[in-house]
Amino acid sequence: MCRLIHCCVHGNAQPTPHILREQQAQCLQQHTGSAPLNTAIYNSGAACITAMSENLTQHYVDACQDLNQPVNSFIAEMLSQAEHLQPQNSTLKICGNNRLVNVKRVTDENVLALCRVLDKNGFIRDLDLKYNNITDNGAMHIANFLKVNSSLLSLNLMGNDIGTSGAEHISKALFDNESLKSLRMTGNKIGNKGGMFFASMLQINSTLEDLDLGDCDLGIESLIAFSTVLLQNKSIKAINLNRPLLYALQEDTTIHISKMLKVNSTLQEIHLSKHEMTDFGIERLCEAMHENVTLKYLDISCNKITRDGVKCLAKLLKANTALEIVDLTSNRMEDDGAMYLAEAIGLYNRSLKALSIVSNNITGKGLKALAASLKANDCLMYIYIWGNKLDENACMAFADLLYTSRLAPSSTDVQPYIVDGRVHLAELSHGLRTHYYWTPSYGSADNKACNSTIEVLNNLDDNDTNN
Repeated sequence: MCRLIHCCVHGNAQPTPHILREQQAQCLQQHTGSAPLNTAIYNSGAACITAMSENLTQHYVDACQDLNQPVNSFIAEMLSQAEHLQPQNSTLKICGNNRLVNVKRVTDENVLALCRVLDKNGFIRDLDLKYNNITDNGAMHIANFLKVNSSLLSLNLMGNDIGTSGAEHISKALFDNESLKSLRMTGNKIGNKGGMFFASMLQINSTLEDLDLGDCDLGIESLIAFSTVLLQNKSIKAINLNRPLLYALQEDTTIHISKMLKVNSTLQEIHLSKHEMTDFGIERLCEAMHENVTLKYLDISCNKITRDGVKCLAKLLKANTALEIVDLTSNRMEDDGAMYLAEAIGLYNRSLKALSIVSNNITGKGLKALAASLKANDCLMYIYIWGNKLDENACMAFADLLYTSRLAPSSTDVQPYIVDGRVHLAELSHGLRTHYYWTPSYGSADNKACNSTIEVLNNLDDNDTNN
């Protein structure tokens, strides 16, 4: 009998998560292959894992007693709910913006107790601690946990109060961590120096695939550092560098990012929102992306891109590069820019799947041209247009796309209705990443209509797997 089954059957003390995983593998290897699987023995092993998950709350209470700190009722409630999760779907969400229970936000001392619980329960794969009161001290506890943990795949620390010191602790912990694939630090003011710590980490870490440092007050130096590191890094597939603090009019950072994209063969998703990017910057990006064969998602929303910059982008789309999703929200392409895109989409491009042109000062002329291009292109499945000048021509054109089923109601952010015989468009809460910063008060936070990038990227991953 394998050691794992012996532990469960004879009631011995539970092994540590690391030993447990090794014993699970030995057990499965021992009882699979040419010999038939002994279901009773396998179920006994699974029962051992289930027993671990059922003790989460008790482990937390014990940890609080050991640390002489009060039990956080919110954490206890979330752990109690997690006890019913299956090991293959092991996500622990302790989010400070939870509307369904009474929230007592997680503090630094709570983090220490929670890390002790996670040390004893290696089945937790995804940990979500967004919108709590975690500071640099709490980040230090998390870093110590990451140094020894080998099971956590995803960590979300969005909207906490972690600064430069906390960024240093976490980044140094990732020097040795070989399991974490996704880290979200969005909204923590780690500053330029904190960004430099993470850039240094990417020189060593070869496991992390998704790094989100949006709204983290990154500076020019850290952006250039990331661009330099990503020339060589072969693991990062998605990076968010939204809203840095730039104090120069020159677009040095955009130039460095462009040079990186020209040679990087791993990155699939990049977010460059609020970079003060002008037509000069987007032109440099487009020149580089003519040679890039992997980037699928380009976010250049909330910049200063006009029709001339969009003309360069349209030229890129005509070349049918790897781009599948383009976010141009809150720029100023106007009708001329929309006409350039319409020509590229209608006559040349067959790779783009989703396009957001929300709030671009486009009138019925440009929107009508885009609607016509969709009739000639059956590959572009998602388009978002709210915030433009929806005159009668625009309303009629997009109503026709919906009535003829060229667009699904869930694939755009407008819905037609008729008043006094005239067609109007109402706004829907649909978009590429509607629930990026917040979650709805009802319904699923992962609603595909509100987060179409999830659907598009999942389909792309499935296609890559099949190929």
